[in-house]
Amino acid sequence: MARNPTYSATADLERKDALGMLASAGLFLLPAAMVSTPFNALPFAVVLLVTSLWGFPRLARARGGVVGCLLLALAVAALASALASSWQLADGFRDEGYRTRFLATPWVLLWVCAFRPRLEALWWGALSGLFATLAIAGYQVAHGWPRAEAWTNAIVLADVTLVLMILLVFCRPPGRWGWIALGMAAGGGVILLSGSRGVWPALLALLVAMALSIRRGSGRLRLASLAGLLLVAATLVLTVPQLRELTRLSELHSDVQRIEAGDVDSSAGARLERLQVAWDTFREHPWTGVGIGNFDTAMQRLPDCRVPQAVEARCHLGHAHNDVAEWGATQGIPGLLLLLCIYGLPLWLFVHLHRRSGADGFRGPAAAGVMVVLAYLLCGVTQSMFAHQITVSTYATLVGVLAGLSLVTAPGRSRPVAVQG
Repeated sequence: MARNPTYSATADLERKDALGMLASAGLFLLPAAMVSTPFNALPFAVVLLVTSLWGFPRLARARGGVVGCLLLALAVAALASALASSWQLADGFRDEGYRTRFLATPWVLLWVCAFRPRLEALWWGALSGLFATLAIAGYQVAHGWPRAEAWTNAIVLADVTLVLMILLVFCRPPGRWGWIALGMAAGGGVILLSGSRGVWPALLALLVAMALSIRRGSGRLRLASLAGLLLVAATLVLTVPQLRELTRLSELHSDVQRIEAGDVDSSAGARLERLQVAWDTFREHPWTGVGIGNFDTAMQRLPDCRVPQAVEARCHLGHAHNDVAEWGATQGIPGLLLLLCIYGLPLWLFVHLHRRSGADGFRGPAAAGVMVVLAYLLCGVTQSMFAHQITVSTYATLVGVLAGLSLVTAPGRSRPVAVQG
């Protein structure tokens, strides 16, 4: 029986449309479920796998070009470095599992190029995720939790919430500033309820970039308006006792006093102590470190942490609470070079992609990618961003998603997805 070519073409077109809609649904779920559900990136991963299997011929024909090759090389280097560290130090398979998330970066990039999900779906997902996370954070604090944690911990919650705010601002469709203002307020509420202080520099960078990206009024006027808003917010935080307690400024003052008295068993004191331990460990093992995931073994150089069954919390935090300290102490100079590539290569690619995008101002997926990398850099000063599966998954997946969206929206690409903003 002869095959009807018209029917075959129609069926193929419907299949492609279904794959595109399903991919857009997955792109919505990525930010929507990341910290507002206990499943994190799992819903997106299920959609990614289903669409990749269903549309494999289409995925196989996708090309990521030089960008895809570079991100693939980076993912392989990250995993190989972790495996080499464990093999060399005869340790078990520990935090290497987190490094496997980097393999999703080139896969996701090809997936975006193949199925062309809508950028607006990512924006709506970020907005929904911020509202849902605020509801969860408010519920937890209202029911006696000292700090909102959602389904992770307070610091990771604040860091990922900031990433959702970046997607909300720089992947924005036109005429949605009312929703953006509400979403930013929701994100600020989550950060406030989390009590995280390390996210503040990255939040300030986001607000400055946001003010400069708005094409209304002069740049000086926008920055002056932002400065006035920050001044009002700082005044409220410093003068209202409840806000001062939520932002843990009183605790920070107490921590400083304890450090001056020689007591480092506090939030700020433990961070300073771990930085010193990391530096001493790096000097002793400059080429290998103590092994990935083994920072707590370095803490045993402290007398309080060498006693049997030491109970001090600062001895068992699991990481250095600083990216440079963590990678230098656990993997030495090779680890620091790899960390430089993990941040530097995507940053360079996104800057290059943004210049090619033809976007009107600093917005679009490439601009969002620049801000995601900068946010991780700034948050990495007080947190080990790649010591938690949620933050690793968020970074690895979003780098692939935003790079892919930047490629398919670049001038001259066939069937582009419109970058709205």
